[in-house]
Amino acid sequence: MKHIVIIGNGISGITTARHVRKNSDHRITVVSAESDHFFSRTALMYIYMGHMRYQDTKPYEDWFWEKNRIALKKAYVQRVDTDRKTLYLNNNETLDYDALVLATGSKPRKFDWKGIDAKGVQGLYSLQDLEMMEQNTKGIRRAVIVGGGLIGVEMAEMLQSRQIEVSFLVREDRFWGGVMPKEEGELINRHMTHDHHVDLRLQTELKEIVSDTNGRVQHIITHNDEKIDCQFVGLTIGVVPNIDFLQGTKIALNRGILVNRALETNIPDVYALGDCAEFTEPFANRRPIEQVWYTGRMMGEALAQTLCGKRTEYKPGIWFNSAKFFDIEYQTYGWVWNELKKNERAFYWEHPNKRISLRLVYEASNQQLLGINVFGMRLRHEVCNDWIAQGKSVAHAIAHLKDANFDPELYTQHETAIVAAYNQQTGENIRLKNRSWKRIFNRKKQYI
Repeated sequence: MKHIVIIGNGISGITTARHVRKNSDHRITVVSAESDHFFSRTALMYIYMGHMRYQDTKPYEDWFWEKNRIALKKAYVQRVDTDRKTLYLNNNETLDYDALVLATGSKPRKFDWKGIDAKGVQGLYSLQDLEMMEQNTKGIRRAVIVGGGLIGVEMAEMLQSRQIEVSFLVREDRFWGGVMPKEEGELINRHMTHDHHVDLRLQTELKEIVSDTNGRVQHIITHNDEKIDCQFVGLTIGVVPNIDFLQGTKIALNRGILVNRALETNIPDVYALGDCAEFTEPFANRRPIEQVWYTGRMMGEALAQTLCGKRTEYKPGIWFNSAKFFDIEYQTYGWVWNELKKNERAFYWEHPNKRISLRLVYEASNQQLLGINVFGMRLRHEVCNDWIAQGKSVAHAIAHLKDANFDPELYTQHETAIVAAYNQQTGENIRLKNRSWKRIFNRKKQYI
């Protein structure tokens, strides 16, 4: 029996701990200074909005950890000595390990804007950030959010739930322009501005944050010298790996902690995963650092096998992600870039209400489906995954759209309109197939 110490109690670290316990009797200790227990980080916004309490965001009861012999230590690791296999904690304690798992996550990215340290300027990543936001937004009237990502949209929705006016600075010509195709970006632009009255400032960058005599932000200045009054500035310009405490150790670092596909670092018995890990050999079309909830979970499952004696490489499979932009749900599968590549073609359908859309990207030469974007309606993950993994054609996907539909009962169905639009655009005569419960059931069995 060896002692496995995991630094970080987010989805990556806790998944590792749970699966090590399922497969072994190893001693497990999880170290985190953020919270006493694992909680769903993606639910932070709902605590602020009053939809959930903190205790409601914990997937496991507090007794779960002792029952499963997973020791929890609330502390901050100040130094790692990989020669002695010892951690030095902020409470003057030390902790020895046989295997060390670094699952330290991310922290908000910052730039050197003038006034960046003013009161009321912050990012949103940790439980402490949420507590700070509670204090920073008490009694304020107006806020500015900088950066066009998913956390920025969440923060805008949070602020508006308390009747705080929001200006949103996005440097691209559409929201999430580095990720979204033009039509989807404009769909979200309209939804934020027309439906939710966000003051969306496209192609606008932050130049300076100006504070009052008490050091509190009172307005910002944009790159074109426009002044916007505000009492809060949300920095949502991305995150960076949380690895400062590892500087000066023998562990190889770049932007993140360098790992191979088995999540091994350059030091024996030291591993890294989740937001803080950087692959030395990235997967095709993927970034070397994958800062997504589900990839952290998958890495944890793979690493646990290695820690239990069965060396296992992380295999991410078909890319997917999901999010919510105020009232509009979003799913993506495979590869949908903000601009089509030379070998790609796309079919795009948008509902007349301008809030529902579907994009299918496919290989020009053989019509093979490459990626799917969907807004405002739900598709079955396993169906979309199989279409792409099995190399199905775009025509196959169009004909079998009913198999993919995952909207609740009594929702309006859009498959007939989508098929008609596809036939009109392509000149084909695809006929919509009836839903096959046998096909769906067989797929489900593969995922149980």
